[in-house]
Amino acid sequence: MNISENFLSTERHKTFYLASGPEDGPLLIMTHGWPELSLSWRHQLKYFGAKGFRAVAPDMRGYGRSSIYERHQDYSQEEIVLDMCELFESLERESAVWIGHDWGSPVAWNMALHHPEYVRAVGSLCVPYRFGGHPKSLEHAINRQLYPKEEYPYGQWDYQLFYYENFDLAQQQMETDPYRMVKLLFRKGDSKGVGVIAGTASTRKNNGWFGGSKIIPDVDVDTDVVSEEDAQIFAKYLTNNGFYGPNSWYVNGEANETFDAKEPNKNLEMPVLFIHATYDYVCDTTTTRFAEPMRKHCHRLTERRIDSGHWMAQEKPEEVNCMIEEWLESLE
Repeated sequence: MNISENFLSTERHKTFYLASGPEDGPLLIMTHGWPELSLSWRHQLKYFGAKGFRAVAPDMRGYGRSSIYERHQDYSQEEIVLDMCELFESLERESAVWIGHDWGSPVAWNMALHHPEYVRAVGSLCVPYRFGGHPKSLEHAINRQLYPKEEYPYGQWDYQLFYYENFDLAQQQMETDPYRMVKLLFRKGDSKGVGVIAGTASTRKNNGWFGGSKIIPDVDVDTDVVSEEDAQIFAKYLTNNGFYGPNSWYVNGEANETFDAKEPNKNLEMPVLFIHATYDYVCDTTTTRFAEPMRKHCHRLTERRIDSGHWMAQEKPEEVNCMIEEWLESLE
């Protein structure tokens, strides 16, 4: 199944997106997270395009071939949701199924919350509903048996506070070698991480991501997640665009909470799919109450689980595709 490259340009924004499948097929829009690209959905684009869906995956703002901005506030959820509204409206459909991952998940969730008329159903990998505000509001998403509050006040979410406190340093560290950064990040899940303190819990203490080192560790490409070619493509655009845009998604907590408050009714009435990643030790829905708000507010919720790490759409594409397909068939 061929994947086409497309651009949508409006007065306010340019969105690059990949698309597969017949143009008149049921619309499926997939939104990626940090620090990825539309390429992250390559397995799903091919699979669902071949199944007759019109499968679409955009480069989100700040990434790839979409528009880049120079202010933190330009990466708020409200602005990003407007991008997605423009993309959806350009495709001239009555509704779409939206599926997000990582920071793409709050985008999908916010489409469902603020624009339910555009959303037939919504799904998410790893990140449950009611995430996207300030990291200080994530107490329910911390395992306090593993992260005692006196030692790890923000648990595994400590790394997000580092962006607020040392944004320029975080950006500079990552930009020293984006290729090494990509190789370090895109790793498969590992059961040996159960009960182990995540490195993200000590980011501020270490004054950076790499255990106090100023040098990004050099590891081999984990070909169970990405090929060498894929890794080079991710690195190419992070080199071209830098990490300012991607990292700015993290520092809009207050703006995102203000946007969230514009819709007082938090309940989602459309069908919802959530896939847990057993070996995702940051977005930990296994040993915390991270998923509880979603269970409260999503009245037609289907939950599934895959024994994978955070990058499940790339690590376990066959399992992800089968679970999404089964859920989609249940909507008919």
